[in-house]
Amino acid sequence: MTEIHPTAVIAPEAKIGGDCVIGPYCVIGKHVEMGDRCRLHSHVVIDGHTTLGSDNEIFPFASLGMKTQDLKWRGGITYTRIGNRNTFREAVTVNSGTGEGEETVIGDDNLVMAYCHVAHNCCLGNHIIVSNGLAMAGHVIVEDYAVISGLVTIHQFVRVGTMAIIGGSSKVNQDVPPYVMADGNPVRPRGLNKVGLARRDVSAEAQLQLKRAYKLIFRSGMSLDNSIQELESQGSLLPEVQHLVDFVKNSPRGVCR
Repeated sequence: MTEIHPTAVIAPEAKIGGDCVIGPYCVIGKHVEMGDRCRLHSHVVIDGHTTLGSDNEIFPFASLGMKTQDLKWRGGITYTRIGNRNTFREAVTVNSGTGEGEETVIGDDNLVMAYCHVAHNCCLGNHIIVSNGLAMAGHVIVEDYAVISGLVTIHQFVRVGTMAIIGGSSKVNQDVPPYVMADGNPVRPRGLNKVGLARRDVSAEAQLQLKRAYKLIFRSGMSLDNSIQELESQGSLLPEVQHLVDFVKNSPRGVCR
């Protein structure tokens, strides 16, 4: 059975799954839908048109689904979609989309540590770790298994590739390619994320091909277009390298180099 503390304020229209625990002084709005076995510790606010999957854990003073801070807001119905088995630590804020029908999306199995901000229209994949004090502007995309260290700031419309890792206090104003370690103000690539590749059981062949691709794109001194053409001229690429190439080719803001 769901356990609800008597001081919690839950709109009658809200849909709460089974075996949830809703702690003291939590507030849940009427358009919220929450899956099974979610736990809200205390003082959590979930509002707006917000959907959560199952087995999410939310710590005190987190705020999910509230109205965007974007000054372009002109009203309308916007959404926040959150998957399963996510952890939101203390004072995390996740804002809803900024325009009619738009949404902010967070996938499954993510850890968002204390005092992080996920702004409007962001899209986070799965198995992501976001450390304390991250400030993420609107329309940011973070792919699976990325790791973002503490006190990082990410510019709007930036993308962070799969298995990338960003060092603490970095200023991220351009896309961070997949599989890359990046750090600095402004952020710069510092090498491949070898530890992350090994943990995700990326094959030795793929790691070798990624190493060659990294040197060609980031260390050869060639232009970005020429380095990509050189890679593609070498024949069939493994899926990991092809993803890196596609990411770089389709980067509206440009990749950090």
